[in-house]
Amino acid sequence: MIRWDANTADADLWLAVRDGEKTAYNLLFNRYWGKMYQTANHLLNDGAASETIVHDVFLTLWLKREELEIGHFRNYIISATRYHVYRVLKTRKAFPLVEAEEDMAAIQNAAEAKIQEQSFRQQLHASLNNLPKRCQEIFLLSREEQLSNQEIAERLNISKRSVENQITFALQKLRIYFKHLMMLGMLIIPMM
Repeated sequence: MIRWDANTADADLWLAVRDGEKTAYNLLFNRYWGKMYQTANHLLNDGAASETIVHDVFLTLWLKREELEIGHFRNYIISATRYHVYRVLKTRKAFPLVEAEEDMAAIQNAAEAKIQEQSFRQQLHASLNNLPKRCQEIFLLSREEQLSNQEIAERLNISKRSVENQITFALQKLRIYFKHLMMLGMLIIPMM
């Protein structure tokens, strides 16, 4: 059985690791984990993530030990650490980007809803312009000022029944107008 110690060269320890020697693996781990941790923590400023990176790199080394050809172990291990740090930083940057994209989509949806509401209000007022003036006035008092039929009747000095008739007439005309508008929209959309 070969004995390894702190003076054994990295190349010799790596060859032993490739043959499955856990003692050599532990020596390499103890030799480099501190330097790897410092490198990762300097870049991330996150102790837990840095520790995870060191363990991930060494786990990968053990799992792929038979495949890896490492000429200079120290350079390889520090490069692998930096690569893992880069992946962590890339992931951290991606999440705020996703959140920003979601926020932007919500803003766009709210803006589109506001535009649609404004468009609807414009179409509503355009259709109201086709109604008689008194009918328009009664409808707007009912829907925009939210007055009751009785309050409208008292304000305009007309009967409550007249208010009801005018609102019914306005609603019938608006239904017809918006029905035609929707049908027109359905005819136009497939052509686009």
